[in-house]
Amino acid sequence: MRLLFLGDIVGRSGRTAVCEALPKLIAQNGLDFVIINGENAAGGFGITEAILNDLIDAGADCVTLGNHAFDQKETLVYIDRHDRLIRPLNFPAGTPGKGATLLRAKNGADVLVINAMGRVFMTELDCPFRAVDNEITACGLKTGADAIFVDFHAEATSEKQALGHFLDGRVSGVVGTHTHTPTSDHRVLPGGTAYMSDAGMCGDYNSVLGMDTDEPINRFLTKIPRTRFEPSTGAGTLSGFAVEIDDRTGLAIRCAAFRKGPHLEQTVPAFWAEKPAVAGKAAAG
Repeated sequence: MRLLFLGDIVGRSGRTAVCEALPKLIAQNGLDFVIINGENAAGGFGITEAILNDLIDAGADCVTLGNHAFDQKETLVYIDRHDRLIRPLNFPAGTPGKGATLLRAKNGADVLVINAMGRVFMTELDCPFRAVDNEITACGLKTGADAIFVDFHAEATSEKQALGHFLDGRVSGVVGTHTHTPTSDHRVLPGGTAYMSDAGMCGDYNSVLGMDTDEPINRFLTKIPRTRFEPSTGAGTLSGFAVEIDDRTGLAIRCAAFRKGPHLEQTVPAFWAEKPAVAGKAAAG
């Protein structure tokens, strides 16, 4: 099974890049399942129902969120209607929507997608470690789902790495989101879980985390807000994490960074040009 995760979409640049490129990526590379973090898709803050539908129409199987999940107030109304949109699992009880969903991949596999949010340098929520542990206890790998993938929306790399090791051998993959900057530490952990600290963003990298540079610079210099943050409008780059999963065990065989577009070095997983790897042989790259 081939899974692609795309990092936080930021504004129109990110949306356009994803919607234009994704159908071809899926068809050419035999992708079975695509997850996209869409929490910054609407002008950098939240996601609208129209944007969600555009991403699903382009080929996204699931859209995850984060700390900006409800910045667009309409999300409070429509989120319960969409099984493919999930907000962080560890939001307080009673929050609209859900933090995990079980969906059917193109190859017929049942994929459990979990979205959780970190607590270090972020809003204090329920413990993400216990919340995810409870979820995979209820729907485990190869007992309830053929594959399990976790989007951990967190600020601190240490918290992301800790969750990766905590879940190693029990889920197919753990990827970090939120910092909008791709890391180079993608690997398959000893227990067979693919891991990357941050998938980066889908947006204009000639920016400050996807935002036009003027206002962030102003705030660093003066500490006085002059205007709201606006997404940068240059050409968007796709940035994400590709994982090949053993259909027999549900664990990762190999993984790689994925980047396509200007400003960053482009990288396409070499294994996309090959037949699926031999089951049980795990390797990063």
